[in-house]
Amino acid sequence: KLYLSSFRVGDRAKELQLLAAGKKIGFVPNALDHAEAEARAASNAKSFGEVRDLGLDVISLDLREFFGNTAALRARLASLGGVWVRGGNAFVLRQAMHLSGFDHLLMDVAGTDFLYGGYSAGVCVLAPRLDGLHHVDDPTVCPYPGSSVIWEGLGILDYLVLPHYKSDHPESENIDRDVEYCTKNGIPFRTLRDGEVIIEDFSPRSAA
Repeated sequence: KLYLSSFRVGDRAKELQLLAAGKKIGFVPNALDHAEAEARAASNAKSFGEVRDLGLDVISLDLREFFGNTAALRARLASLGGVWVRGGNAFVLRQAMHLSGFDHLLMDVAGTDFLYGGYSAGVCVLAPRLDGLHHVDDPTVCPYPGSSVIWEGLGILDYLVLPHYKSDHPESENIDRDVEYCTKNGIPFRTLRDGEVIIEDFSPRSAA
């Protein structure tokens, strides 16, 4: 299943608990890899704690540990029943997914009982492309040696999720600009207000 929240856990926490029951969940922190170390650590601890406090069996899954070692990541994912992918910069997260091979490995578990949950950037990367996010996330941020911007999304959704829409969030104003951009350029999108959650079957549409 896909559990796609605009901001943090959202308003369907009980459903998340049911979806994650009996599963070990990997917490993916990498959307914030570009941030200052102390602030990043504090924010990741808070985000990790939110899902742990729901009773989820959660462990850290830092994709940086698997850069250039997709085989090790494949083995780690095989021991997990799902992931929780925090928000931050979608372009940074996409680079980490590519460098670790997570993007391809995720397709291998689509259609199984694997749970992909997350919020904000962790949801945005599932789109076919990341065009339309450039008002809210800086695509020029490349925190890893030799990395560069990747505009292709994972293609698990056939539309772009625009979170924080009309919400009490500092990015909401820029999301309005992204909505306008997507509308003008014919990019399929769906808005989510903070608190709202989409729950869908996990099937890679682009690979169908």
